[in-house]
Amino acid sequence: MSKLFAPLTLRGTEFRNRVFVSPMCQYSALEGVPEDWHLVHLGARAVGGAGLVLTEATGISPEGRISPQDTGIWSERHVEQWARITAFVKSQGAVAGIQLAHAGRKASTYRPWEPKTGTVPADEGGCTAVAPSAIAFGGYAVPQALDAVGIVKVITDFVAAAGRAKEAGFDVVEIHAGHGYLLHQFLSPLSNTRTDEYGGSFDNRVRLLLEVVEQVRATWEGPVFVRLSATDWTEGGWTLEESVRLAPLLAAGGVDLVDTTSGGLHHQQRVVLEPGYQAPFAEAVRRAGIATGAVGLITEPKQAEEVLASEQADVVLLARELLRDPHWPLRAAAELGAEIGWPVQYQRARP
Repeated sequence: MSKLFAPLTLRGTEFRNRVFVSPMCQYSALEGVPEDWHLVHLGARAVGGAGLVLTEATGISPEGRISPQDTGIWSERHVEQWARITAFVKSQGAVAGIQLAHAGRKASTYRPWEPKTGTVPADEGGCTAVAPSAIAFGGYAVPQALDAVGIVKVITDFVAAAGRAKEAGFDVVEIHAGHGYLLHQFLSPLSNTRTDEYGGSFDNRVRLLLEVVEQVRATWEGPVFVRLSATDWTEGGWTLEESVRLAPLLAAGGVDLVDTTSGGLHHQQRVVLEPGYQAPFAEAVRRAGIATGAVGLITEPKQAEEVLASEQADVVLLARELLRDPHWPLRAAAELGAEIGWPVQYQRARP
């Protein structure tokens, strides 16, 4: 039997297979509200056979968005629009998940296809970014260091966002602590030079993430994932060894799976790219006692199958490959000889 198309159950939620849609920003929302584009984009991946469809990094607050055009979930208006998307995703047999995020010092930036780059000014809809320390990312604006009140707001915003996600019909929440965004910024010594209880030692730098996990877990019954950058790919930054040390703490806090990625914190990172290059990180974290997902240059069905068969990870997350081919799971199942349900509307095209 194919491991890739074996069902998986986490905290009572069953996933029909282990092909998960990785969060991919679309930069196409208005005031954080998902549009028809998001319904079609996410719905197509559910029709295509994915086990879990995760949203893009969804801002827990207006200032938490990567760009002013990112989705959010800080009001009831957002809940109403997300609900129609989750209803369709689930009607196609997929599990609906939301990635809750705060961009920190990487917030309020231009969309990647805009002629301008860097920080969006206030007169164009931007905002003042916040971070653990007043250290800019590359050429972005210098952020405002969070004080004690600001840190409490971050935690309460994550919890409130999880509550709205439940209202909107999501089954899984993923807390974004990777790619150089706020919670990752607290983890890394390169972006966190605080001298209070949230900076300095390993225990202090992981404190905010663990507090967010604890508070979200207390109010969320379903699976909780954490997206974690396993290494900063930069000297003096967050390391794989620290990720492995963090893994059992996340498990103890009620995290069900670590979505294992890397990088994004420092503009001078030196990433070694090759097919499946992050799967060994997922394997190292998995050995520390928690389920993991592998992501990054996984493109072929046999490659994805091998990642799971060799126990490097429990699931694979696909991003760009699912942009190229929304029906990748249907094609992969045929190639691996696995049984998978096809939408009745597409049965006449089934091999």
